[in-house]
Amino acid sequence: MSVIQVHKTPFTGGLFIKTYGCQMNEYDSERMAKLLATTYGLKLVDSADAADMLILNTCSVREKAQEKVFDELGRWQKWKAAKPNRIIAVGGCVASQEGKVIRQRAPIVDVIFGPQTLHRLPAMIKQSLDLRAKNLENKKIKKKAIIDISFPEIEKFDNLAAPESNGVSAFVSVMEGCSKYCTFCVVPYTRGEEFSRPFADVIAEITILASQGVREVNLLGQNVNAYQGLMDDGDIADLALLIHAARAVDGIDRIRYTTSHPNEMSQSLIDCYGEVPELVSHLHLPIQTGSDQVLAMMRRGHMVLEYKSTIRKIRKIRPELTLSGDFIIGFPGETCDQFKQTLALVKELNYDRSFSFIYSPRPGTPAAEFPDDVELSMKKRRLQALQEMLNEQTAQVSKSMEGSIQRVLVESLSKKSVDDLTGRTENNRVVNFAGSAQLIGQFVDVEVVEAYKNSLKGALVATPEAHKYSNTQYIAL
Repeated sequence: MSVIQVHKTPFTGGLFIKTYGCQMNEYDSERMAKLLATTYGLKLVDSADAADMLILNTCSVREKAQEKVFDELGRWQKWKAAKPNRIIAVGGCVASQEGKVIRQRAPIVDVIFGPQTLHRLPAMIKQSLDLRAKNLENKKIKKKAIIDISFPEIEKFDNLAAPESNGVSAFVSVMEGCSKYCTFCVVPYTRGEEFSRPFADVIAEITILASQGVREVNLLGQNVNAYQGLMDDGDIADLALLIHAARAVDGIDRIRYTTSHPNEMSQSLIDCYGEVPELVSHLHLPIQTGSDQVLAMMRRGHMVLEYKSTIRKIRKIRPELTLSGDFIIGFPGETCDQFKQTLALVKELNYDRSFSFIYSPRPGTPAAEFPDDVELSMKKRRLQALQEMLNEQTAQVSKSMEGSIQRVLVESLSKKSVDDLTGRTENNRVVNFAGSAQLIGQFVDVEVVEAYKNSLKGALVATPEAHKYSNTQYIAL
C-alpha cells in the first residue's frame, strides 16, 4: 500500500458515518474511518452532534434512494447550522450517480465522492478547507462542493490505510464492480465494471487481519466469484485458488464469500467444497426469479435448470449446504404463472434466509423503460406470499438444528447476559450459550438446545481442542 499523507488536523470533534446498503458499503465505511483516523486523527462517534465531520455513505439499489439521501441531509441541516465549520460529505453509489444534483440541491454538502474515490477523501477534505479559508479571506459567502465521482479502479486499494479489525471476523474486498449489465441493476453505472485486486495484495491483507486475531474472512465483491487476480508470475488466480491460499494463512479457519453470480460458479470453485473444509457449508447465490422468461428479460445469462444443476453439484459434495438468495418480485410484465415458478423453485431448493423485494426501476437501466402492467397491489401480495414461504423454511432450518452439534466461532459476550457468549454457526445463525470469556476468538462445539426466531440457544459440549472439522455433526433437511 502507498504511504498515506497525514494532514494537520483542524478537527477537535469526531467522525460520524451513516451507512446505507450492502456489505460492500459497510466495508467502505470501515476503510473511510481508518483512513480519516490516520490522516486527520478523527475517531468514530455515535452521535452526529458530537462530530466535526459527517459522512453519508449511500446506496442506490432500492427505489427512492435519492430522496432518502436528501431527507437525511435535510435532517443534518441543524448540525451544520449549529456548527458551520463542520464538514459534510456524501459518498457511495447515489453520490456516483447523482453527484451534480446533490451539489445543486444540498448546499450544506462540502465533499461528494464515489465508491472508487474514497481513498481521495483526505485530499478532498483539505481542498474544501482551503477553499473555505480562501472564501473567508475574500469575504465570499458562496462556496462550491468538491466533487470526484470518477472510476480510478485499483488505485483505491493502493491508497488505503492498513486493514485493522477488533473482532474475530472480517470482510476482505477482493474485487469490485460488475460487467454483467443485468437490465434491472445500477451497479455497473455506479461502481464501474469488474476489476480484481492483485492476488498478493488480498493475501497480504488476510495475513494482517489474522495477526490481529481474525479467524474468519468473508471475501467480498459485487460478483465475487468472477475474481481474476493478477499473480506475481503473471498468471491469473480465480476465486478457487484465492480460497485455497486464504486457507493456508495461519489463524484463518473459516472462509465465506459473497455475493456470487450463477454464471461464475466454476468447477474449480465447486470442487472447493470437497477440498477446503474451512469453506462454510452455506452459499448465497442470487437468482432473482424462477422463470426462464423473466431471467431472459433480466439478461441474467443463464436458465433455471443450469442454476439448479450448480446447487445439486455442491450438495452432492456437501449435503448439509444451506442456500440463500435474492429475489425480485413484480419485474415488468411478470405473470402469475411466472411468479408461481419462483415459488416452486424456492420450495424445491429449500432456501434459507434470503432477500426479496418488489422491483423498483433504477434510473438509467434498461428495465426502467420496460412496460409494466402489473398492479402494485398484486406485487405486494406476491411478495408477501414469497416471504411467508421463505420465513417458514428459515424456521424449519433452525428447528432442524435442535439437538445437533454445531461448530461455532465465539465472537463476544452476549448482549443479553454477561454470563453468556455469542457466536455464529457455519450457516450464519447466532447462538447464545454459557461459557467463559476466554473462549472469545475460538471455535467451540455447541449443542443447539432450542431454536428461536432470530437466534439459537446452545450448550457448550467441548473445548476448541476436543474436536476438529471431521467431528462436527449436521442435520440436513
